[in-house]
Amino acid sequence: MQKMEHIGIAVKNLEESNTLFAKLFGKKHYKIEEVASEGVKTSFFKIGTNKIELLEATKTDSPIAKFIEKKGEGVHHIAFAVANIEKEIKRLKKEGFVVLNDVPKKGADNKLVAFLHPKNTNGVLIELCQEIYTK
Repeated sequence: MQKMEHIGIAVKNLEESNTLFAKLFGKKHYKIEEVASEGVKTSFFKIGTNKIELLEATKTDSPIAKFIEKKGEGVHHIAFAVANIEKEIKRLKKEGFVVLNDVPKKGADNKLVAFLHPKNTNGVLIELCQEIYTK
């Protein structure tokens, strides 16, 4: 793993949360993006070298909607940048981690993503992220 990429926070209302976090950070979000396949709308803030991703459900059966229903708003995941997501998935499986998706999928912010089951990571959902390079 190269570095912490971002912290994902599940929110009920993205517009209200953008206002709240803009006040907290002293600056506005730099990007809003919808990932229809995951039923989520995201907003990103850049804080120094780190990012905060706010996630609002767009479908009642999406992972974020289920998370908020079960646990309420709050930290949803911590994401780490990796150079080669396929190799990292294989390595982590060999180490005994349960990877929730064997094949990386397209996520927000121009990334391929895969998640580790929180039962293997002290209750924290871990996201692996690889930048999608475009020519």
